[in-house]
Amino acid sequence: MRKILHSDADCFYAAVEMRDNPALRGIPIAVGGAVDRRGVIATCNYEARAFGVRSAMSTAMALKKCPHLTLVRGRMEVYKEVSTQIFDIYRRYTDLIEPLSLDEAYMDVSNSPACQGSATRMAEAIREAVQKEVGLTVSIGVAPNKFLAKIASDWNKPDGLKVILPNEIDAFVLDLPVTKLHGVGQRTAERLHAQGLYTCGDVRQQSLRTLLERNGSFGQRLWDLAHGRDERSVKVTRQRKSVSTENTFAQDLPDLEHCRNALPDLIDDLERRFARLTGYRIEGAVVKVKFNDFQQTTAEHSHTAPDASVFNALLDEAWHRRSAPVRLLGVGYRLSQVPHQDAPAQLPLW
Repeated sequence: MRKILHSDADCFYAAVEMRDNPALRGIPIAVGGAVDRRGVIATCNYEARAFGVRSAMSTAMALKKCPHLTLVRGRMEVYKEVSTQIFDIYRRYTDLIEPLSLDEAYMDVSNSPACQGSATRMAEAIREAVQKEVGLTVSIGVAPNKFLAKIASDWNKPDGLKVILPNEIDAFVLDLPVTKLHGVGQRTAERLHAQGLYTCGDVRQQSLRTLLERNGSFGQRLWDLAHGRDERSVKVTRQRKSVSTENTFAQDLPDLEHCRNALPDLIDDLERRFARLTGYRIEGAVVKVKFNDFQQTTAEHSHTAPDASVFNALLDEAWHRRSAPVRLLGVGYRLSQVPHQDAPAQLPLW
């Protein structure tokens, strides 16, 4: 069996701000954009969460829930530096690391000689080193696979450690809500609940054939997770599928013409972001439109060299689906990796 760690920093951005400014400790704070710019919350501390503030919530809504919330502007360069420190600590124990974000990663320590090969002791050592050297806390889950390790890392947050041993898997997953399963969002959860499936125990009462008939190919995944099975390996390199940029406007864009006028700046920013990537090529263009009632839509087209006319055509298509004022515009590229020159290639048939 594998030995997998899933490490997740506790309210990462907010924790960095509280570390660097002790006056922010013990009060509700959130890192996010200002109300007058229609900002959203990137993250918040646990004092703010007690009032119902959550990441991805609009700043206006967050302030309604917690009027005395202290807003802090994000410092991405600082967060990246802190992330580098944390990942340097991870590398003391394994090179098999799959980053999920600046503050979250899987680690495969199955063959690591550190701590006499004890995954639990490695997790304890990592948590101690991050707290001592970086001044932050991380919560870590230890389990035989990625699915269980991720759930375990959230089990005793903040500053927590949860270990799931191989002989504990059945007992652990039996009462686990299906909403905790990888790939089960709100819509899928509603569909499963309509089938009488609320826990993994409920799923295990069904036959695989029934799950496949009712849920298609996802039925197999559902069956496996309900039994605590997950064969995904820790991927050291991750292929990027897209690059994008977007802007939430302080005032709604009232019509299509105003949206068109906002497009060039977004395209320029997208070009700068794409130029910083190496080893990728463009496979398509995407335009995202969020209307003033928060309904959103996207339009995309396969295109290896999109220009302004392509993005304008996609914007026209997306906007006409509702023909309403717009609060957010985004543009992006779908990407694929450029094959390495030494990689094997498919020979022509003739």
